Amino acid sequence: MDMTARPYRSVLYIPGSKDRALDKARTLPVDAIIFDLEDAVSPDAKVGARDTLKAALAEGGYGNRAKIIRINGLDSEWGAGDVEALRDADCDAFLLPKVNSAADVQALADLLGNGKPIWAMMETPLGILNALEIAAHPQLTGFVAGTNDLAKELNSRFRADRLPMQASLQMILLAARAHGVIAIDGVYNQFKDNDGLKVECDQGRDMGYDGKTLIHPAQVDVTNEAFAPSEAEIDLAKRQIAAFEETEASGQGVAVVDGKIVENLHVETAKKTLAKAAAIADLAG
Repeated sequence: MDMTARPYRSVLYIPGSKDRALDKARTLPVDAIIFDLEDAVSPDAKVGARDTLKAALAEGGYGNRAKIIRINGLDSEWGAGDVEALRDADCDAFLLPKVNSAADVQALADLLGNGKPIWAMMETPLGILNALEIAAHPQLTGFVAGTNDLAKELNSRFRADRLPMQASLQMILLAARAHGVIAIDGVYNQFKDNDGLKVECDQGRDMGYDGKTLIHPAQVDVTNEAFAPSEAEIDLAKRQIAAFEETEASGQGVAVVDGKIVENLHVETAKKTLAKAAAIADLAG
């Protein structure tokens, strides 16, 4: 499946050092997995985690889930070693933390040397300000908002409405859409608070994000539902397309659905809604 066309509703972080977690991930109804060698792995386990993860990916069993490896930063003592050990692993992309510029993406591209897609963690003020040039890199196919690290860098307070994050989230999304890049929202830290999670998912979806990163399997169902087209949206999309095609065929008047005019742009959105619903069904099937 095309990496940019497939669903990315739920993107779950899994520690690359834990055999049990790596095995459980094979059964979870997530659209994508970030196999994490950075924050989720303690310094004394980082070298060993490479072999653990490489063996799990070689064993397979992850089905249609997108497989993304988050390496340690290239400015750390582990980043280059992560790339050397896993550049040929069975994965769909490499995720680079704390990307500040397109030069950081190029540095990883040079180390990989195989054209593998690269995703960028957008979690620093400089990275946000340089989002457009980062998104323009030819090997860059995905953005992940690192809202926890960004909040620390900004010295912002937590608010349920995420007002301090809005400018950064919008800049990430604008750059992503300008260059056809996947955009994944940041994590929701209170993994037992489904109501709060739904509010944040709905906000991210309303903004235009493709999905959300998750820290716990308990968050998957809420997130999958929030970022999937609803039955009402699917029904509306079908009726808009039908009305527009009928009007075009007759050559008379304008298409109207539920008292609202249907134009080309609405039909394009409707077709994308149906395509996304079909892709989700294919992924599940």
